[in-house]
Amino acid sequence: MGTGASGLEASAELPTSWDIGKGTHVRWKTAVPGLSHACPVVWDDRIYVATAVKPGESELKVGLYGDIESVDEKEPQQWRLLALDRVTGRVVWNTLGLEAVPRVKRHTKASHCNSTPATDGRRIAALFGSEGLFVFDMEGKRIWKKDLGPLDSGYFDVPSAQWGFASSPVIHDGKVIVQADVQKGSFLAVYDLETGKEVWKQPRKDVPTWSTPTVVDSAGRKQIAVNGWHHIGGYDFATGQELWKLDGGGDIPVPTPVFAHGLIYFTSAHGKVRPMRAIRPEATGDITPKEVGGTNAAIAWVHPRQGNYMQTPVVVGDHLYACFDAGILTCFEAKTGAIQYNVRVVNGGEGFTASMVSDGRNLFVTSENGNVYVVPTGPKFSVVSTNRMDETCMSTPAIAGGSLIYRTRGHVVSLGK
Repeated sequence: MGTGASGLEASAELPTSWDIGKGTHVRWKTAVPGLSHACPVVWDDRIYVATAVKPGESELKVGLYGDIESVDEKEPQQWRLLALDRVTGRVVWNTLGLEAVPRVKRHTKASHCNSTPATDGRRIAALFGSEGLFVFDMEGKRIWKKDLGPLDSGYFDVPSAQWGFASSPVIHDGKVIVQADVQKGSFLAVYDLETGKEVWKQPRKDVPTWSTPTVVDSAGRKQIAVNGWHHIGGYDFATGQELWKLDGGGDIPVPTPVFAHGLIYFTSAHGKVRPMRAIRPEATGDITPKEVGGTNAAIAWVHPRQGNYMQTPVVVGDHLYACFDAGILTCFEAKTGAIQYNVRVVNGGEGFTASMVSDGRNLFVTSENGNVYVVPTGPKFSVVSTNRMDETCMSTPAIAGGSLIYRTRGHVVSLGK
């Protein structure tokens, strides 16, 4: 959520309690079609939402489980982009991007529209997975489309288990960045936002990942930081030249890198290790330590078993917060890595996929069941309230104008004082 995937918007205080049924602190609630885990995106007075629509109800299985099977949907789906009025929730326009049978299968917990759109206020880039990269103007008119081929993301150890693509496009300096770590033909590429022309494309050798890249402008250079298992690293924004690389971590990388306090924070989980690392942006060459828990001139600090599986961490003030998918919340000192607390937000039974966001005062930690746990920022843990969205919630909320904006299973909901 937000510039640099920071998850932080501290200009206005958000409500710490609400009641969807009674309408308490609910500004509006608008039904939206389809199944999608793409997050809502806000620019000025509009909210943009991507979705995949098919006849009937799409199967969705949430919770903590280890099923690697796929959902094979043979019926045509419509990939759509919607614009909602930020004040009223009214649907301003609803544009069809493509109608087709999905090229790949999806996980039982995923959708065919997992990637969050990006906008610079002039163009909107929507990556509809294997169906292609689409760029629209602010009124929903399609400007161009690029077929990137089938983007087959799934379990590297069982290639037949297709899970669906989830990395989101990033817009920076009139360019669109796409990270596509898939079973075959992985790449990192930059395209011209106006024309779709390829600026550069670098092949990558890694397992499928679901992480979104981050642009880091520091240490006298502008780089694209990417997560991975065997190929975490940084690439020069202008040329695509590899600046540094790091091998080792969780073998199913999902969280997005976050830049704060002069450090790039990387985390991944699944498999034997789940590190949380702080990398200096001036890193050069292969910075892989002998052991996952090792540090060096480029690795400021690391915890080999305190990382995240699904959620992107958030930095608020002097602290870095990370939530494991089982609901274990860890607070680190961002500069040193010292752990302030490591506790369960709730005692079992719920999975956590949506990333935390913060208004600078509180963290909003959302479970897949739609329970939102409000945790004050700072080095001491407490839960000040628990609120229900009354629907499954897999998408990270947006914050804008004192509103907390959720995409639930069937609605977009705006909460505010």
